[in-house]
Amino acid sequence: MIKNINDKLYHAELDLSVSIAGVTLKNPVTTASGTFSARESGAFYDISELGAVITKGVSDVPWDGNPTPRIAETYGGMLNSVGLQNPGVEDFIKHELPLLKSYNTKVIVNVVGKTINDYCKTVEKLDDEAIDIMEINISCPNIKEGGISFGADPKMAAEITREIKRLVKKPIIMKLTPNVTDITEIAKAAEYEGADGVSLINTLLGMKIDVHRKKPVLWNKTGGLSGPSIKPVAIRMVYQVRRAVNIPIIGLGGIMTGEDAAEFLMAGADAVSVGTAALVDPTAPVRIKNELIAFMQQNEYKNLQQIRDALA
Repeated sequence: MIKNINDKLYHAELDLSVSIAGVTLKNPVTTASGTFSARESGAFYDISELGAVITKGVSDVPWDGNPTPRIAETYGGMLNSVGLQNPGVEDFIKHELPLLKSYNTKVIVNVVGKTINDYCKTVEKLDDEAIDIMEINISCPNIKEGGISFGADPKMAAEITREIKRLVKKPIIMKLTPNVTDITEIAKAAEYEGADGVSLINTLLGMKIDVHRKKPVLWNKTGGLSGPSIKPVAIRMVYQVRRAVNIPIIGLGGIMTGEDAAEFLMAGADAVSVGTAALVDPTAPVRIKNELIAFMQQNEYKNLQQIRDALA
C-alpha cells in the first residue's frame, strides 16, 4: 500500500514488467480464464491496472455448458462443472473484444475445442484480430479419442500444438492439466512443437456428495477443484516444469494474496493468474498486485527476476 511520497518514489524504482512470448506485460498479474468478464469485472476495478486479462474459453461455435447445479463450495476452494459455456468466437469478436481493447492492458484469449479441427477453426478466426496471445486449453476432452483430455497425453499435446502453430502468427500458450502422471512430459512435448509458453495448473478433478440427498452435488457428478486447497500442487508443478522447459510459465492455482503470487514467481513462474479469489473478492486481481508490490518493497526486490532467482 502506497502511503507517502517516499513510497511513491520507491514504487517508481520497481520494475514489474515481464515478457511473455515476446509480449511485454507491465506487471505479472493476469486474470484466470473462466473467472473474468470485462463488463462485470470492470465494474469493480480499472482493468488497465493489470498486466493482462485472460478471457473465458472461446470456441468455434456456441457452447451451452452443463445443466445446473454446476458450482459447489468445498473446504478451501470450489468445484465447478460449468462446461465452458460461451457464445462462440464470432460473438466474442463482435461484442467482447472491442470492450477489452478499450483498456490499457494485454489481451490473452483462451481457446477451447472438442477436436483439433475445432481449435484450428477458432484460432484462425482470432489470428488477425487485435489480440496479443492465445491460451490453448488442452484440458478439453478429445471426443474423437473417447473423451481423453488433449493435455493428458504427450503425443496429443504435441499434435495439437503443432497444428495450431502451423496456422497462426500470434504467440500461443498451452494451458496444462494437472490430472496427469508427469506434467513435465506434457510441457516438454508442447515446447518441442513450438509453444511460446505454458500456463499451469488447470483445475484438479474432484467430487462432492450430498450425504443427506444421497446424490452428487454437481449435475455432472465431477468437476474441477480450484482455490487455496490446490496451491501446493500448483507450486510443485510450476517448480518441476520450470526445470524441464525454457519457455515462459504463467502460474495459477489458489493465489489469494500477494505473497501467494510471490511464491509462484519464486517457484519459477514468469507471471500469475488470479481466478477463484476474484469470485470471493471481485477486486482480488488488483489487490494481489498491490500486495505483491508491498512484498517487493518490504524485501527490497527491485524486479521480478530477483524473486525468481531467490529460491535457494
